[in-house]
Amino acid sequence: MLKEHAKIMCALAASGEIIGRKKFQKMIYILKKLSFPFQEKYQFHFFGPYSEELTLRIEELCNMGFIQEVKEKKGGYFQYRYSLTEEGSDFLSLYAVEMPQIKECMEDMNGQSARFLELVSTILYFEELPKEDVYEKVFTLKSKQKYTAEEIDQAYDYIDKLKTKAKPQ
Repeated sequence: MLKEHAKIMCALAASGEIIGRKKFQKMIYILKKLSFPFQEKYQFHFFGPYSEELTLRIEELCNMGFIQEVKEKKGGYFQYRYSLTEEGSDFLSLYAVEMPQIKECMEDMNGQSARFLELVSTILYFEELPKEDVYEKVFTLKSKQKYTAEEIDQAYDYIDKLKTKAKPQ
């Protein structure tokens, strides 16, 4: 029943802590695009791919006491910090979630900024398009972010690096 919830908890456990709702969303989306077995449906939103299903599952996990969400005032906005609770760890130990390469991928992504992961996830959202069309989409849809061609190139390189890490050894 809670198989999809357990996958989210496994990803969070692999990273230790995730700071930011947007970052959490992007990390799970990127994992999904790297063929990790996440089932949440995504649509394109203001900040790139977004899943209402994922938001609801995270909320349910917080309500069950498996994930801790700490709301912090950060300048003029609030930031959310997520971590697995002891109850969450106990529950996860009862579930056999097989995602061997998830720890390396989550730790790597957790070291990136939410802005960069937004770019990476946007590129992956449009990955079926020719590269020059993806550049155009990023420049158009993400004009407020002012991404440069160099940043887009770096994101493509990063995606290749993550795909290598995600492959079973």
